[in-house]
Amino acid sequence: MTYTRIGAILHEIGMVSEEQLHRTLAEAANYADEPLEEHYEAACALEEFGVAVSVHADDIDSIYYDYATLLEDAVAVAGGKVAITNVRIVAGEGDLEDGRLDQLEFERDGKPVTILADHLAEDYYDQGAACEAIAETAHDDDPRTWRYLDFERQPHRGYDSIMVLATPEQAQALQTHLSFTFLN
Repeated sequence: MTYTRIGAILHEIGMVSEEQLHRTLAEAANYADEPLEEHYEAACALEEFGVAVSVHADDIDSIYYDYATLLEDAVAVAGGKVAITNVRIVAGEGDLEDGRLDQLEFERDGKPVTILADHLAEDYYDQGAACEAIAETAHDDDPRTWRYLDFERQPHRGYDSIMVLATPEQAQALQTHLSFTFLN
């Protein structure tokens, strides 16, 4: 599997325009035709084509700021039809070192959204909470939904969570042509 093949399939199933396909392949010109060694690399390529968002498993700058950036990225992938504002963490009781149940709060088109987030450090996302928040960025009339991409994982290695915005038909095509599966 290569970036070139992934891009061709994404274009064929209507997930990227021809312009986006060419732009991404031009940016990846040095490696676009190199075989990807892991299925995870193919999953990460979806973000480069603008159809997915990655929730970093490694450290981030701060939970107090980076959720907002993550949601901005998701809104952009979703076409900007939903306004996500006032993203903030409301700290729970206790210290982060012991694990702390916080609230990730924001407004979606002016309506409050609250998601529980279990944080163990200031510089790591709660992966589940982040993915749940990303799901809020697709407009209600959009036939696409955010889907959690699954891929083969090696033991003792951290992986980003990859969220893909796709219609049911596009998700099926990704499974058929690229062997991607999705978790509910």
